[in-house]
Amino acid sequence: MTEKLKIDIVSDVVCPWCTIGYKRLEKAIMDLGMQDQIDIEWQPFELNPNMQTEGQNLQEHLREKYGMTVDQQKQSQQQMEQAGAELGFTFDYYDDMQMANTFEAHVLLEYAKAFNKQTALKMQLTKAFFSERKDVSKRAILKEALLEVGLNADEALAQLDNDDAKKEVRTKQEYWKSLGVNSVPTIVFNRKSAVTGAQPVDTFKQILTELLETK
Repeated sequence: MTEKLKIDIVSDVVCPWCTIGYKRLEKAIMDLGMQDQIDIEWQPFELNPNMQTEGQNLQEHLREKYGMTVDQQKQSQQQMEQAGAELGFTFDYYDDMQMANTFEAHVLLEYAKAFNKQTALKMQLTKAFFSERKDVSKRAILKEALLEVGLNADEALAQLDNDDAKKEVRTKQEYWKSLGVNSVPTIVFNRKSAVTGAQPVDTFKQILTELLETK
């Protein structure tokens, strides 16, 4: 059996361009028929590690963090809605939308890895936040997502109060930061090369083709 191409995706659940980037990568993999040759692992990154538990109004958050006016936000969100629609993903932005704390979501994504359910859970959480107007910092919402992808919700949620599980996520976050990852998505191929941002489908096809030819 040939060795698979390892792809690490450093991202956050509430990062719209991470979703677009992954969906474009997924399309490239599907178009090339490479599904069986790729091994994807999601790595934790918090866009807002100091986000309060109750979250923050998204408009207020974007204004404070990036200095974006409401008009600039609307323009950017329309761009994301269009990019998402082209990939079959719905971004549903609304005035009262809240930015959420995502640390516990990352703990659960780490748990899901052992069951080969990381990508399924990641997409479920992303859909909950962007398409279904749900707060992914709330344990009831996290439980829904776990059940939706067929994981043992009680066992998974117990990880949220497990100090070792929390420490593992923080250690991984620090590891990727120490390598210079400071924006997401960062997509790493075989731990040797990387691209940042939501690259076009054709760019991903070119990268994948070259990497698989040189294996």
